Amino acid sequence: MQINKRLVQVAAVFGFWGVASGAFGAHALKDNLSQYALDIWQTGILYLLLHTLVILFLAIVPNSKMTRIAANCFIAGSVIFAGSLQLLAITGISYLGAVTPIGGLLFIIGWCCLFVLGLKFNKKD
Repeated sequence: MQINKRLVQVAAVFGFWGVASGAFGAHALKDNLSQYALDIWQTGILYLLLHTLVILFLAIVPNSKMTRIAANCFIAGSVIFAGSLQLLAITGISYLGAVTPIGGLLFIIGWCCLFVLGLKFNKKD
C-alpha cells in the first residue's frame, strides 16, 4: 500500500489546528465571546476535524486524479470553512459569513469525488 505522506502531514496539521482551536475556544474565548460566537467557532472546528479524518483516509486510497481533486477540495474547504468561521467568531465581521459557503461547496465537491472513487474500487480493468 502506497501512503501519500503529504496528505498525512496535512491531516496532522489540521488535527493540531482543530484540537488546539477547540482548547483555545473552550478556555480562552469562553468568557470573551457570546454563546452565538462560540457556537460558530465550534462549528468550524467540528467540520475541520471531520474532514481531517477524510483527508487522512485519502492518504491511503490509491492515487488518481479523482483522489487528488477530492483531497484538494477537502483541504481548501477546511481552510476556507473553518478559517472563515473562526475569523467571524473572533472579529464579528459579518461578510466573512458569505465566504463560508465556498468552503462548504468545496466539501460537497470533495464528497462527490469520493463517491466516484467508490464506484471505481474493485472494478475490473
